[in-house]
Amino acid sequence: MKEIRHQPIAPTRAQWLAPGAAIDAHRHDDHQLVHAARGVLAVTTPAGAWIAPANRAIWVPAGTVHAHQAHGALELHTVGLPATDNPLGLDEPVVLGVGPLLRELILACTRVPHDDGPEHGRLRAVLVDQLRAAPRQPVHLPAPTSPRLQEVCEILAADPADHRTLAALGRQVGASDRTLSRLFRADLGMTFPQWRTQLRLHHALVLLADGTPVTAVAHLCGWSSASAFIDVFRRAFGHTPGAHQGR
Repeated sequence: MKEIRHQPIAPTRAQWLAPGAAIDAHRHDDHQLVHAARGVLAVTTPAGAWIAPANRAIWVPAGTVHAHQAHGALELHTVGLPATDNPLGLDEPVVLGVGPLLRELILACTRVPHDDGPEHGRLRAVLVDQLRAAPRQPVHLPAPTSPRLQEVCEILAADPADHRTLAALGRQVGASDRTLSRLFRADLGMTFPQWRTQLRLHHALVLLADGTPVTAVAHLCGWSSASAFIDVFRRAFGHTPGAHQGR
């Protein structure tokens, strides 16, 4: 993220982004709810990346420096909310499950973004209530700060199908598996297998958005079989990869 733009008011709007398009690093004084009705959205901050297919949304707290990345043709809906109202009580992004009602509320609010009438105000109030009840999804890929851990994570990001153990990776970067294991927990708040699974899921969403067949995605992301990939994907996102490709 090279340039940080300051946009005092987080916009409420709907827009289309072409595959691969990006919105550079910026921040808002307001909170922002970001939802991809089609395609896959990635939000990146200095702390890591959050990625969401069409049945998810990403909450971006006020003041957070973030960038957007489109994977597939992206129908992007953003809803700005005052910084004085933080229904989630969080100071970092989070991925939220989007049920049918919350989805329709997001679409309704962005359909007429500049409506300040009482009906629109009631819609936004219900949307805030739904945000409080929305399930939080553990699909954050944290970014390492330790130089040795950065090396390991860069190796795996370049090839998520790399099956090497932490000990083997440690030999390449000059660190023991015990040291790296400790760094994963201390720096990223998760174990090495957990982080690698998150990385593979993020990579899988990008490939699926680009139209890559499910079997090929499973292979490219390091799963032993398509069925193993489908099982992990369904547990993480609530639908099969095939259903996701049809969105």
